[in-house]
Amino acid sequence: MTKTSVLISGAGVAGTTAAYWLARHGFEVTVVERSTGQRSSGNPVDVRGPALPVAEAMGVMPALRERATHADAMRVIGRDGRTVAQLPMQTAPGALEIPRADLAAALHDAAREHADFRYDDSITALSGDERGVDVTFDRAAPRRFDLVIGADGLHSAVRRLAFGPERDLVSHLGVWVASLPLGEAAQDPRHVLLYNEPGRLVSIHPSRGEALIAFIFRGPAIPGLDHRDTERHRRIVADAYAGAGWQVPRLLSKLPDADLYFDSVSRVHLPQWTRGRITLAGDAASCVSLFGDGSSLAMAGAHALAESVAAHGVDAGLRRYEAEHRVRTDAKVRRAGRSAALVVPRTRLGLATRNATARLLSARH
Repeated sequence: MTKTSVLISGAGVAGTTAAYWLARHGFEVTVVERSTGQRSSGNPVDVRGPALPVAEAMGVMPALRERATHADAMRVIGRDGRTVAQLPMQTAPGALEIPRADLAAALHDAAREHADFRYDDSITALSGDERGVDVTFDRAAPRRFDLVIGADGLHSAVRRLAFGPERDLVSHLGVWVASLPLGEAAQDPRHVLLYNEPGRLVSIHPSRGEALIAFIFRGPAIPGLDHRDTERHRRIVADAYAGAGWQVPRLLSKLPDADLYFDSVSRVHLPQWTRGRITLAGDAASCVSLFGDGSSLAMAGAHALAESVAAHGVDAGLRRYEAEHRVRTDAKVRRAGRSAALVVPRTRLGLATRNATARLLSARH
């Protein structure tokens, strides 16, 4: 009996999780990834809630605990470097924080023996019908699959090819995020340092040895911005933080040579995630990662997708997957605006109010 063939675009958190579970259920799984290998950097993300039983069942929790960060509090810093407030990290039972790239690597380690991973290639065309999808690749020979899953992030090629251009499906939420390695260990190995000015935030996270810098700032959409144009990204960040206080000038000096991640905090809005035998998972389907537990939701959604398709067949399974997982993602998307107001207050009054609240909460702990 011929196995059901599945192509997954993207070897990140959602793609590797889906690959593992679909292969375990007997599907023939191929993963195609545009980059030449697993990324070596990334912001710390939480693994909690519905992602925890998925990670336990995959047997990756020991690896995740080994690679977890160890920060236990956040310190809000004033312009003079003094502590304004200190708050404990909000950690649910069993949850942990881990650099996103380390999470993806652990999931890849679990999946690589079960699926065929092909790097340095991408999908260039899709032509689907009720029984499958004909796929054209940039490098490999064309092939037909029974199911195609776009797990290729906010700038998903699968979504663009199957559902329409990004400009029609993705809305900028007025916040940008950039992150890069500090290049040295943090002076405070247990605390995440947060420094705000109206409309902009800088953080230093101790991570696991080499600290990480994050710049999170408010700004309008930038028409025509290429999400791969790293040099322009560096200029955007430098311009956004010109004149900022505290250690910001020193941190900006790391920009020219660093491995920089830069993107918009955005909302993907699709009336449905599935078109024929093509479906979406993770940030490609519903993205508010910075404020929305994106990695945990990506794992939970990928698992739900695999379980539904395995139990009910491709067509009925895709419908059940979307009905189940949208309940989780929609609630997170609705809260994104409130989260942004706390992390990056727009005005001095908003910042003063946030800091006063932080001091009050700090006094209670």
